[in-house]
Amino acid sequence: MNKKQKKWLKRILIALAIFFAIMVADHLGLLAMAFGEPGALYASFVLYLIPYLIAGHDVLAKAWRDIRRGEAFDESFLMAIATVGAFAMILFPDTEPHMAEGAAVMLFYQVGELFQSYAVGKSRKSIAAMMDIAPDYANVERDGALEQVDPDEVAVGSVIVVKPGERVPIDGVVVEGSSQLDTAALTGESMPRHVEAGAEVISGCINMTGLLRVRTTKLFGASTVSRILELVENASEKKAKTENFITRFARVYTPAVTFAALAIAVIPPLLGMGAWADWILRGLTFLVVSCPCALVISVPLSFFGGIGGASRLGILVKGSNYLEALSRVDTVVFDKTGTLTSGTFNVVAIHPEESIDPDYLLDLAAHAEAFSDHPIAVSVKAAYSGKIDQARIGKVTEESGHGVSAQVDEHVVMVGNDKLMAAHGSSWHDCELTGTILHVSVDGRYIGHIVIADVVKDDAKQAIRDLHAAGVERCIMLTGDREDVAAAVAKQLGLDEYHAQLLPGDKVERVEQIMDGVRDNLAFVGDGINDAPVLTRADVGIAMGAMGSDAAIEAADIVLMDDKPSNIARAIRVARKTMAIVWQNIVFAIGVKVIILVLAAFGIANMWLAVFGDVGVTVIAIINAMRAMNVKKL
Repeated sequence: MNKKQKKWLKRILIALAIFFAIMVADHLGLLAMAFGEPGALYASFVLYLIPYLIAGHDVLAKAWRDIRRGEAFDESFLMAIATVGAFAMILFPDTEPHMAEGAAVMLFYQVGELFQSYAVGKSRKSIAAMMDIAPDYANVERDGALEQVDPDEVAVGSVIVVKPGERVPIDGVVVEGSSQLDTAALTGESMPRHVEAGAEVISGCINMTGLLRVRTTKLFGASTVSRILELVENASEKKAKTENFITRFARVYTPAVTFAALAIAVIPPLLGMGAWADWILRGLTFLVVSCPCALVISVPLSFFGGIGGASRLGILVKGSNYLEALSRVDTVVFDKTGTLTSGTFNVVAIHPEESIDPDYLLDLAAHAEAFSDHPIAVSVKAAYSGKIDQARIGKVTEESGHGVSAQVDEHVVMVGNDKLMAAHGSSWHDCELTGTILHVSVDGRYIGHIVIADVVKDDAKQAIRDLHAAGVERCIMLTGDREDVAAAVAKQLGLDEYHAQLLPGDKVERVEQIMDGVRDNLAFVGDGINDAPVLTRADVGIAMGAMGSDAAIEAADIVLMDDKPSNIARAIRVARKTMAIVWQNIVFAIGVKVIILVLAAFGIANMWLAVFGDVGVTVIAIINAMRAMNVKKL
């Protein structure tokens, strides 16, 4: 709770304490004893004004500002008119006073407003923006020295230098050097990409190892990193936002009941149909019951309950409108790497040749890769349970893009891809498993291979089953990964369809194509910077919070804090339960109010029934709204 909300809560608690003290004093007859029978009425009027103004002075001020701007007829206006009307009934000595009801109504309204503010404030956390992917400079070689310039100043065809650890600032072609590029932030591909002279590189990826000289093929403004940032901005404009039902309802309801109350109070006595006092009393009763407290409190409280319940499940919802949109999702689109898979390399299989011990194969591979920091080498060493003995290792030669050659126990051990085996005359065979195949040979003899892959998350398959069980019609995967890898993951998880080898712009375009055939809403689930434009474009963006990038979390509407895809189905069930409660309260509140409004217009409903139509309906709606917090069985 922020400072503003704490002050707000303190104000409400003070007003409530004073309010209940006055009620007790009035009920025990203390006011009559202190001020006498006639004076007790005016004393209670003044006393009830204290908690009323403490709690609702800002509502009255807002209503007055709106009236001065010509923007009346909102919830604040109706709240002000209804509660002031309750106090104004003191002008009619023959009628029962209703100052307590007026003060109570304002207090209930403010409690609901505080709940709503707290729910939205809690769910909207400040997360770092995605601008970090935009490089601050480009290295241009001038007069034999490197000069850092603004990427916008680099012309097409210029040669720039990208050092290890730096981001590629502009799209281009490598003219000199070789290196490994981390493209995960852009394509979602967890496997570093080897580039050498003649290879194309895209801006935003990180140069991991060697120095590169790149001839630019585009201006910075047209490069990949700029287009990603532009996509986020444009997608924000395209995304439709659900307008709050209460606000739409109040635009019609508030002026209608206000003029109706005025008509009830004025027209009949002008036509000689009764005394002014009687009809003004009916009009004020009409106004009291017409106060939309049950709606303006129970509806945000229902969303608060849903948002709070989701938070206990590790699901952060940034606002009630996103919960509403999630309840209508019938298509879920996933990114692969880091979303359905762990996003890190692991040894998933060891396939030795006949008569070769698997532990022996892994031992040689781990020692050959001992000095490498490549992600594949790291995964091999992580899978090796023994301790690497550097005394066993002799000369090590890294063959860029192919693998490594090392002397281990005076044997020449080759560890790498099929190109490395072919280059050194070792026979090899492919593997039926999908992933990165690391072949191993000793003194030219092929002894087997190790399969390394981005492992599917434990609950990913269950997540797809749960989504289908929850009524989601299509589960689709988009990835920048290879076709064969995507196909294997899609089959393993039971996805309805998949699309592979996509760049960020391709993903946005593909999601828009999918959305054309979606009956209700589409949710996209991702975790990388490359997912930010798609997260923003989808009807509902869901990001992985524990491992996801700041950009993805910032762009998303819902964040899974524990990175479990199985929580997506639970989030949908929470959203649907919440919306069911919201509509129960809306129908109940409006239905009861309409009935009592009709009775009030005909003089059948007295002020106590009006109070039930306001405070009673509100309490019932709040109790129903609290059910949204119970999510244990979902």
